[in-house]
Amino acid sequence: MRTTFVETLCDVAARDERVWLLTADLGYSVLEPFRDRFPGRYVNVGVAEQNMIGVAAGLARCGKVVFVYSIANFPTFRCLEQIRVDVCYHECDVKVVSVGGGFAYGAQGYTHHGIEDLAILRTLPGMTVVAPGDPVETRLATHALAARPGPCYLRLGKAKEPVVHTSEPAFTIGEALVARPGRDLTLISTGGMLKETMTVAERLHETGVEARVLSMHTVKPLDMAAVLRAARETGGIITVEEHSVTGGLGSAVADVLATMGARPGFFRKYGVPDEVYHRVGSQEYMRVGLAGDLFEIVLPYVRRRRAA
Repeated sequence: MRTTFVETLCDVAARDERVWLLTADLGYSVLEPFRDRFPGRYVNVGVAEQNMIGVAAGLARCGKVVFVYSIANFPTFRCLEQIRVDVCYHECDVKVVSVGGGFAYGAQGYTHHGIEDLAILRTLPGMTVVAPGDPVETRLATHALAARPGPCYLRLGKAKEPVVHTSEPAFTIGEALVARPGRDLTLISTGGMLKETMTVAERLHETGVEARVLSMHTVKPLDMAAVLRAARETGGIITVEEHSVTGGLGSAVADVLATMGARPGFFRKYGVPDEVYHRVGSQEYMRVGLAGDLFEIVLPYVRRRRAA
């Protein structure tokens, strides 16, 4: 995803001289294409993430469209006050880009896990929160966010994420993509869990269960209409995210269901348990610690509903 992001941002910057890229001493072997093509619009502020947000806000106040880039937790948790006050308070055109969302940097330990970012960033006023599901969505999201006024957050994976979309979908901020049709239940995925969610849907198909898969690339503003259709048209909803079950996609979907009075056959949030994660290892290893095997969780719900 990060390579796709940089390649796309270069294309955007070639067409729009307002586009800048800032980094906090990260992105080596990744950001050089932008640096080499647009040296006057690239700044490495050093290991000073909070200062980076302040510089970005200042540039945005001068009419620039500024992307800031760092590893998952650094441009978000460390800079929360600066994002809230410097960027959101002034409605600045700053796009915060986190690479390595979820457990992409799992081997670095809890300090590098990005598993609370969606919850925190979506509470900020005026903030658009996007977590694309594959490189195709990453490219489309980068274009869309560059053109979208105001504060935005783009949550990326790290590298080698598989392509899920075999053709380019019609991508719009705030509108979920139907990655797979189905009426027995709906799996709503955000970010890098899209491939795993599609794999579970394929396994369910082999048992005669047709699962609808929604790629909810935009967590804020959430596609309420897609959620309500899923509640009305399918047997139940399970949200899937590489993020804490508190405050992320699952909580956003639950808010919609509760406030709109929608009652799906069942609802469950699948994600990282609400606890400090002491596990350390590869992303694949860390994902084993999520809320159990998704396929085994889904199947009993569907069977019980059919039996009723």
